Amino acid sequence: DMRRGRAGAMNAIPTSTGAAKAVGRVIPELNGIIDGTAVRVPLLGGAIVEFYTNLERKVTIEEVNEAMKEATSPSFEYSEKLIVSSDVVGTSAGGIFDATLTDIVENG
Repeated sequence: DMRRGRAGAMNAIPTSTGAAKAVGRVIPELNGIIDGTAVRVPLLGGAIVEFYTNLERKVTIEEVNEAMKEATSPSFEYSEKLIVSSDVVGTSAGGIFDATLTDIVENG
């Protein structure tokens, strides 16, 4: 993951975690239903919001990303770059959707 090589003392860096998968091993009925991520900090500026939702039908990562891409506006940007927090400091957008982090929990 190229993000882990960025300056850790200056960025919030989204990364993976084994914690959610471990819960599924310990509590088998939750296996495949939950998922999680980790964020390495400290922050110089910028913020990360993780958004989770339950949808009425099954969707693909591509469908989610396309919907978010179509929703872009001057105040809401869409990115497919491996961004970290310092990349968004000073942007005029109120939020940036990071399409590289979209995930689907199949049985959630």
